[in-house]
Amino acid sequence: MSDASRQFRSGMILASVAAIGFASKAIFVKLAYRYGVDAITLLGLRLCYATGLVWLIRWLRPRKAQVVLNRKDWFGIVCLGFAGYYLSSLLDFLGLQTVSASLERIILYLIPTFTVCLTAIYTRKMVAPVIWLTLLLTYVGMLIVIGPELASAHGDLTGMLLIVGSTFSYAVYLTLSPTLIKRIGASNFAEWMITASAVMMTVHYVVKFPVSHVIQLPWQVHVYGLAIAILATCIPIYAMSAAISTIGPDKVAIFGSIGPVLTIMMSLNLLGEHFTWMQWLGTAIVIFGVSLVGKMGKRQARPS
Repeated sequence: MSDASRQFRSGMILASVAAIGFASKAIFVKLAYRYGVDAITLLGLRLCYATGLVWLIRWLRPRKAQVVLNRKDWFGIVCLGFAGYYLSSLLDFLGLQTVSASLERIILYLIPTFTVCLTAIYTRKMVAPVIWLTLLLTYVGMLIVIGPELASAHGDLTGMLLIVGSTFSYAVYLTLSPTLIKRIGASNFAEWMITASAVMMTVHYVVKFPVSHVIQLPWQVHVYGLAIAILATCIPIYAMSAAISTIGPDKVAIFGSIGPVLTIMMSLNLLGEHFTWMQWLGTAIVIFGVSLVGKMGKRQARPS
């Protein structure tokens, strides 16, 4: 196996680990909502617990020469922290208050197409015809899935638009991350991203709620918040940052498309959600569309 193939496989595994971790987030969020917690409080718990964990990891990690961050680096950390784990997460958590976990994951299937197109614009490369075909297929599939949801209690238009906004914000984060990751390293990037987002979310929380509010929460909410922090935040963020530095943001987004399928399976079993046969058809169309981009990414990774 060539070095390029080995690197691609390593990046694929890391991206898949990240996708599996992120796939569990919607399930934990929906389970926590059963105890009456609001989106802002739950997101605040997620980021605060995650920040404590990543700094513990940072302290335990073998000491290396520290990268000195300049003003441009700090600006990038703040902007990407805002787009990736503050705004994107906030919109997603708010959307999940009225949208089912399975539908949320289907909408997040837009991430690969958004990311590939934004990467093409950012790098000034032409978008291949297969990308346009993918966009057409994924949006047709999305419409088939969303149609029945609009007429049921599983989702409303506002919640869906919030998650679309979350998807676009996250795609911007994926597109602009590689330069900063290359400069400061994948682990440093992951740790500073979570920290910056946690600071923003803490300010948001303090403005909206008294500090005593978090103490009055049921213990189950803290357990779910910790589970989100470990399984759906820390592990996938480290894996994803390493994957981005290995195979690039567009391919990371492509391999991340296994996540929605996993979430749908979990939501059907754990949350009692269900899809009609038309929605399964729409899901299959979306998956097929994204798989076209995956095949293109694999061909590009092969050494000539």
